[in-house]
Amino acid sequence: MKPFLVCVLAVSAFAQQTPPKPPQETTGAGLPTIKVDVNLVNVLFSVRDRKGVLIPGLTKDDVHVFEDGKEQQIHVFTKESDLPLTIGLLVDVSRSQENLIEIERRAALQFFRQVLRHKDLAFLISFGSEAELVQDYTNSTKLLDAGLNQLRVDAPVGGFGPGPVPTIGQPRGTILFDAVYLAANEKLKGEVGRKAMILITDGVDQGSRLKLREALEAAQKADCIIYSIYYVDWRAYGPFGGGGGEGDLKKMSEETGGRVFKVDRKYSLDMIFDEIQREMRSQYSLGYSPANAARDGSFRRLEIRASHKDYRVQARKGYYAQ
Repeated sequence: MKPFLVCVLAVSAFAQQTPPKPPQETTGAGLPTIKVDVNLVNVLFSVRDRKGVLIPGLTKDDVHVFEDGKEQQIHVFTKESDLPLTIGLLVDVSRSQENLIEIERRAALQFFRQVLRHKDLAFLISFGSEAELVQDYTNSTKLLDAGLNQLRVDAPVGGFGPGPVPTIGQPRGTILFDAVYLAANEKLKGEVGRKAMILITDGVDQGSRLKLREALEAAQKADCIIYSIYYVDWRAYGPFGGGGGEGDLKKMSEETGGRVFKVDRKYSLDMIFDEIQREMRSQYSLGYSPANAARDGSFRRLEIRASHKDYRVQARKGYYAQ
């Protein structure tokens, strides 16, 4: 097991991608040809009909993109079913999840076996009173299986004990927000291509040093999609109830272009992983040069609309212009 390092200062990640400026070329007449850098905002998205069925075969004429309410011209439009994936799986190992860990191990391993291809990478993080990097980047299901088998219940502690994120003066129970921040800021922000974070948790945060807003901002700056699997063992909470973190999970997922899935009697963890896999392999990507070219660090709201009135677009809600 490899514990996360303390990360005190937020480091900005580029939401815009700026291709390197190529050297000047010359024409047959010896005159220089000027090439201009173009700043592209790239957005991954999925499209479904009213019944929730994924829609294939769309072109750039089928969608419109708006930044801060103003329509932008789409320069790049592709189907991203084969673009390499970087996946971070974050598993809640706090006491409330104790009876679910074995089910999560089995379902997660099956998911990795189905979704990972040659150029894909995955890493595994457990979080309870601390966050630990159990398995670093790999596309080996054997190594991921070994990492999943290391998952153990991490019971809460209090006081001034050591941990990857300082928690002086408050108990550490489930540092969900810290784990999301660290995964985004330390693992995903430097990667390219499609990036996804999958959370398996009841959504309850106790003892995080960081707030929901800071965790979400880190995920947005890392340009990663968050898929949340809301999995509650109601027996762990007794007669007083619990598992009230679904709202926070919904906020993080919807703002980054993901979804919240809820495990229940009709919707198993295996079924949810299968749905996430299908969505990852059915995404589109568009790129545009924003009319507002200022890199002022401001948050720009994004909206993608489908031309077909019965289609619904699932995409991140914005980016930081840096």
